[in-house]
Amino acid sequence: MPDSAATTKLRSSRSAPESAGKGPVGPRVPRTAASRRRRWNGRWVGWIVLALIAVVMVFPFAWSLSTSLQDEQTILRIPPQLIPDEPSFDSYRTLTEIMPFGRIVANSAIVTVVVTVLQVVTSAMAGYGLARFRFRGRNALLLLYLGTLMVPFQVTIVPLFIGMRWLGWVNTLQALILPGIASAFGVFLFRQYFTQMPSEFEEAAAIDGAGPWKTFWSVAFPYARPAAVTHGILAFMAAWNAFLWPLFIARNVSAMTLPVGLATLHGRFETDWNLVMAGSVITVIPVILVFVAVQKHISEGLLLGAGK
Repeated sequence: MPDSAATTKLRSSRSAPESAGKGPVGPRVPRTAASRRRRWNGRWVGWIVLALIAVVMVFPFAWSLSTSLQDEQTILRIPPQLIPDEPSFDSYRTLTEIMPFGRIVANSAIVTVVVTVLQVVTSAMAGYGLARFRFRGRNALLLLYLGTLMVPFQVTIVPLFIGMRWLGWVNTLQALILPGIASAFGVFLFRQYFTQMPSEFEEAAAIDGAGPWKTFWSVAFPYARPAAVTHGILAFMAAWNAFLWPLFIARNVSAMTLPVGLATLHGRFETDWNLVMAGSVITVIPVILVFVAVQKHISEGLLLGAGK
């Protein structure tokens, strides 16, 4: 009997729940119909709020698209029509006739792609150096980089213009590209990522005989891919929508970009809004396509950065 009692006690102690030391566990209360109804009502309210926000965000683009498919008389009709009765692509055809729109789009594409690639590469290299290399004045250099974020671009536009004129680059694509190949924000972003990178990666690369340059391209840069994609989409949007600097440095059609080309459609006394909206739709579509293509990587980059 003592053995039987000991065995019973041992079995009861093993079968006791792990949460026994955390306090008594009450019986599970089944969900009532009222609680389930409240939960579904809360979900429906959330979905309705999100749907309203989506409508507010999409409406300006829908209005621009609708206006670009109407003629001048239909645009001024009261009440206005969101869905035109007879949609027409005459505005897009007229836009290509009154200006070399293909050349302008090509200029914007070339400048945006080159600036985005160079900005990601230079920011990643600078961020890696500030995060993984030990040298005197490293923190001071980082503070100097961050301090440039407080300097408005309008303050530097006159010295930049003088420098480009001295180089003979006015009304050229390289004048649009050169000032945008570096980003203090990008350096800080990559520096934060590389700071959290385990040192075992670099040690394994060193054992394989890789130097600093090969370690950066083979180990560090792939590790920071979420940061590269996140910074790349931000750099793409900034370069694609840039207006002030191209307005100063590239007024000729040979180097004109889309924002400046759209500004020329505004007349002094009259504006053809259907043409303006057609150009706006063409300008917005590439940004939407790029964002849809890489939105998964952007979410990963933001979540990873928040976790770190």
